[in-house]
Amino acid sequence: MSYANQSPLSFSEKELLDLAIAWVVLSVAFALLLAPIHRGIGTVGGFVTMIGLSFVTVGVAFLLHELAHKVVAIHFGQLAEFRADYQMLFLAIMSALIGFLFAAPGAVYHRGRITPRENGLISVAGPVTNVALAGVFLPIMLFGSILGGGLLERIGYMGVLINLFLAAFNMIPFGPLDGKSVLTWSKSVFALTFATCLGLLALFLLEFGLQF
Repeated sequence: MSYANQSPLSFSEKELLDLAIAWVVLSVAFALLLAPIHRGIGTVGGFVTMIGLSFVTVGVAFLLHELAHKVVAIHFGQLAEFRADYQMLFLAIMSALIGFLFAAPGAVYHRGRITPRENGLISVAGPVTNVALAGVFLPIMLFGSILGGGLLERIGYMGVLINLFLAAFNMIPFGPLDGKSVLTWSKSVFALTFATCLGLLALFLLEFGLQF
């Protein structure tokens, strides 16, 4: 059966709810990691500000990553919807509380006839989208102080860093992460994509460091 007539931008109520919950929980988890007020570091105002910054940067990175999976899956005739993984969302909060973050909030599940190549392309679409988003946030970071002050510069910085981190993280060939499906399809595509994502993240950190 083909599902080619499904609109790439149609969402069920359950899918919208799962996307919203994952967006909020990820934003809070990143805020706990980057502004750990629970460990007596920073202020309530700083923590609230970090939640807002995370909502804009982490939220956009997560949402467009998942939408990329969905759009490509539907392009290949799949029925595709995002489902949050509530155990992994809980793990994201718990890990952030102790100083690291494992972010696997859920996945776009799809069904229908599919080849290994198509499945690999669906998987690689998410990390590639994050790399492209990093390119969008980069000029905001570089010209933020000219365009509107430190807040824009900070949004741009976080947008680049978070997107490059998510791209590299999701290319790890483990469990539900995208890298496993890409590696199963093509070792060369996996190697090129993973090396690019990891290299860009390393270069960014070497040039700009961690600034929160």
